[in-house]
Amino acid sequence: MFQNSIDKSHLDFVRLRFGKNIKQFDCGDKDLNDFILRRAPEFQKHLLSVSYACVDVDDASKVYAYCSLANDKVAVGDFKDKTEFNRFRKKLGFPNEKRLKSYPAVKLCRLGVDKSAKGHQIGTTVLNYIKAMFVFENKTGCRFLTVDAYLDAVPFYVKNGFRFMNTDDDDPHTRLMFFDLMKLVA
Repeated sequence: MFQNSIDKSHLDFVRLRFGKNIKQFDCGDKDLNDFILRRAPEFQKHLLSVSYACVDVDDASKVYAYCSLANDKVAVGDFKDKTEFNRFRKKLGFPNEKRLKSYPAVKLCRLGVDKSAKGHQIGTTVLNYIKAMFVFENKTGCRFLTVDAYLDAVPFYVKNGFRFMNTDDDDPHTRLMFFDLMKLVA
């Protein structure tokens, strides 16, 4: 479907609109494929998530990757107890007057890279786009980017600056991870 190399200067990120379904996409994961090919418009229609496609600027039908985003929060309930949450806040340098019970975040609900675009760092490009969107174009407060990473994707997220949310996450399929957007501000 795609050429051997992908010119990153020819990438565009487009917000998917109602009735504008992606026609062709295969990242090798049935659930991720099904979401972007069939279910994303319904999620958007009901204000549950917004999906973006990373496309070729000259041919928007060439979808290299997509992501789906929703509001989230990092809260005391994400940790085994209040002490671990307090350690988390202290480690990130929150001043006492900013010690809230939760902090605003955006959830990376889904991220898929088409099989033919793998190996071109398109996933990292998408993450960098999302990070910039919430640091430089932030329309509300948003401190963290969160993800329930599939276990085999954990190294990818670690390489891109994500850390584990807590120490006793023992889900057999995913790990809760976060990226502190303040890293991009300083």
